[in-house]
Amino acid sequence: MTEAENSLLIRVDASAQMGTGHLMRCLALAQAWQEHGGTVHFAFVSVPPPLCDRLVAEGMELHLLAATPGSQEDAEALVAMARQVGAAWLVVDGYQFDAAYQKIIMDAGCPLLFVDDYGHASFYWAELVLNQNSYAEPAFYPHHAPTTQLLLGTRYTLLRREFFPWREWQRESPAIARKVLVTLGGSDPDNVTLTVIQALQQLSIEGIEVIVVVGGGNPHLETLQRALDAAPCSIRLEHNVTQMPDLMAWADVAVSAGGSTCWELAFMGLPTLVVVLSDNQLPIAAHLHDVGAAINLGRYHKVTVPLVREHLETLLHSQSQRSEMSRVARHLIDGQGTRRVIEAMQTEEVLHLREVGEQDGHLLWHWANEPAVRAISLTTQPIPWERHIEWLATKLQDPACHFYLATDHTETPVGQIRLDQRGPSATVSVSVDARFRGKGYGSRLIELATQRLFTETDVSTIQAYIKEENKASQRTFERAGFENRGIIEVQGQPVLLFVLEKGAES
Repeated sequence: MTEAENSLLIRVDASAQMGTGHLMRCLALAQAWQEHGGTVHFAFVSVPPPLCDRLVAEGMELHLLAATPGSQEDAEALVAMARQVGAAWLVVDGYQFDAAYQKIIMDAGCPLLFVDDYGHASFYWAELVLNQNSYAEPAFYPHHAPTTQLLLGTRYTLLRREFFPWREWQRESPAIARKVLVTLGGSDPDNVTLTVIQALQQLSIEGIEVIVVVGGGNPHLETLQRALDAAPCSIRLEHNVTQMPDLMAWADVAVSAGGSTCWELAFMGLPTLVVVLSDNQLPIAAHLHDVGAAINLGRYHKVTVPLVREHLETLLHSQSQRSEMSRVARHLIDGQGTRRVIEAMQTEEVLHLREVGEQDGHLLWHWANEPAVRAISLTTQPIPWERHIEWLATKLQDPACHFYLATDHTETPVGQIRLDQRGPSATVSVSVDARFRGKGYGSRLIELATQRLFTETDVSTIQAYIKEENKASQRTFERAGFENRGIIEVQGQPVLLFVLEKGAES
């Protein structure tokens, strides 16, 4: 990262009412920016003091804004601050920020990453829109600028760096689970934590150990402590925890709010009972329940002591259910989302796809006959012009051929990608102009095209054939989410089969 690209400015708030999830996922992004040699500034109207302390301890610069959150004055103050600190990118996260807020920032010429959950804005002007949730899809964003790129799904889930050492860790499920982690958000204004504690006190299993994590914005500390003091089982209160992965690894079962912590729990493979504390948590809880990664207890005001006790008793006794929930959950999050978002921000140009046309024939022929491209192709001989034009005409008339050209913001061609569909599967072929190689364009081009194909067609599997000696392409497809399935034979040659399944990209 060069000196001119060194600074990141994040606009986010946190409070007892709105919770701390927006800030904590922004912290993950901030940590990754630091890892790449950058400095990070947080601008906010409200953040609880304990969280301010953590940001300072993490090496972040803090700036207090004196404006109504989401207002024109707020946006203008943020733009002024961006110029003051020389921000290469602005990050905005929160439901109080709308289309007008984004437009003020974009009109000022500031690159913007807008973090979203359910498409709440009427229009999206940001250069990048990130929705890290499993249910995210392009249909959420029917109205956006032509230059906007969407980063959608758990492929882009933001995890803080304390989770990274646990990527290869494997969870063991005891015959009877006795360790329970309770984490109901950074604030829990309705004190659902107390209901869960009361349910835990009524469990019939002996030797239960409980850790209750209370966030920096929780206003019920004294009430909770009194409840814990009277508890018949071992219950420990932890306040402002910075090493959540350690606690998640310790626990056998969790009771959690339905916010972004769910993705952390999924990454750690921890079977979870989910309580919905706000409307935006409904789709997360529902999806995790539907795929078998968690149990959705429903909205907080309907969560009772008997309900929690019943589900906990069942889950603590069922080793098979916990093992399966852990397996499914771990499959959802690969832990590479933060890196992918940073790469999208630091790619020199944002890519755009358009369909290939006859006018692109000469350019495609030139790319196809480049010696470096021919050397890694299954057929290494140069392609005659006449045969190329005949082939292109056939492809353009084939409805099963999804053929795209990628361009940068000046409409300069960067590369091409072709996906030939056969029923529920497709085969991909891609190349990048020699001038643009080594800049992360290849994996981003693959991500854009495969996401589009999965959205617009019934394709569920995409495969690529790569020569064993072509290490660069192997790395590119792995970064795009493809899995190396080993050597097969294609056209009489041994090649590596790389596969991307629908859902694995999200």
